[in-house]
Amino acid sequence: MMATVTKDEEHEAVTNFRKYLRIKSVHPDIDYDECVKFIIQLGKDVGLQVQVINVEIKKPIVILSLIGNNPELPSVLLNSHMDVVPVDPEFWSYDPFGAEKTVNGNIYGRGAQDMKCIGIQYIETIRKYRKEGLNFKRTIHLSFVPDEEIGGELGMAKFVLTEEFKKLNVGFALDEGMPTPTNEFMLAYAERAIWHVSIICPGTAGHGSLLLENTAGEKIQYIINKFMAFRAKEKEKLKSNPNLTLGDVTTVNLTILEGGVQSNVVPAELKVTFDLRVANNVEHDELEKTIQTWCEEAGEDVRINFIVKQPKMGSTELNECNPWWVAFKNECDKMKLTLKPVVFPGGTDSRYLRNICIPAIGFSPINNTPNLLHSNNEFLNEKTFLRGLDIYYNIIKSLASV
Repeated sequence: MMATVTKDEEHEAVTNFRKYLRIKSVHPDIDYDECVKFIIQLGKDVGLQVQVINVEIKKPIVILSLIGNNPELPSVLLNSHMDVVPVDPEFWSYDPFGAEKTVNGNIYGRGAQDMKCIGIQYIETIRKYRKEGLNFKRTIHLSFVPDEEIGGELGMAKFVLTEEFKKLNVGFALDEGMPTPTNEFMLAYAERAIWHVSIICPGTAGHGSLLLENTAGEKIQYIINKFMAFRAKEKEKLKSNPNLTLGDVTTVNLTILEGGVQSNVVPAELKVTFDLRVANNVEHDELEKTIQTWCEEAGEDVRINFIVKQPKMGSTELNECNPWWVAFKNECDKMKLTLKPVVFPGGTDSRYLRNICIPAIGFSPINNTPNLLHSNNEFLNEKTFLRGLDIYYNIIKSLASV
């Protein structure tokens, strides 16, 4: 049973974290108004400059700013997203929007790890600076953006192209990473390109009792076999090399099968859709040519339709030539944090920043915790959350002083 915990017994940051979790900014059809009001109030409480930018209707972006002593210097951007993915309440042991806390300090809620925790940690870190009267050379901006969980096309992707974004003069950005079940902290410096591709297979239609030539079923079988053989090869590559992580290989998953009108009618067309996350060392032109060859081999008139086809993603250099990385790593070394640099296996808003040549690191101060991003019973322990505040306190202070 959940223990009753009064507000007076909680750290202010934990209370605000739980309040944020209770706001149902969940897909689909999100109304961001309550999130925006909550964040604006927190920003004003901390004494930050506040602005709301509407790049698209009903897609607000909240910017909180702590102005630096030398505001002409490139700024530090702390990015988080307000939206969360849908839930299946029947598979949760707790109300997914109740922010319930157990006796051992686990706080349950959609967004507990992805990534309302980080948005609050950013604000509460700045609150601590303000209370201590700390000032920095560089301006620190906190951005709270919409729609990251559905690709960010009407959020960060559009925002980075605006004059409002240019005025922020961003030199470096922090964004979300992933929890790890080990003592390591995952640090993402790049992401794979997302390809969503459909293969349309037309063929001879007719009665289900016949053995017709050139059928859609034969063609789609060939296509599926080719994609799944490619998938098996990448899976084996990952399995056989312990130095590789998921982001180092190309993942392939069959996600949609469509076609047919009745069980005794051979269809005139079948369609299969795959989700590919293309590794950074793969030449896109070569991969597309390979898929095109498979289509030609499958049979007459088989064609490709790219639903999503991202270009190669930019990456952030983790070396002595990058002063942001040096500052970040130095603070982590002081705190004796073990970092594991990886190519992020999914997609975050960081890709839009890296693609306009802004160095960005994906980092969540969450270790020794099961990765429950998008999963049932998503939770974050109170102690882990508060330790994250201490970690950010040192890292952000150093970044703002680069």
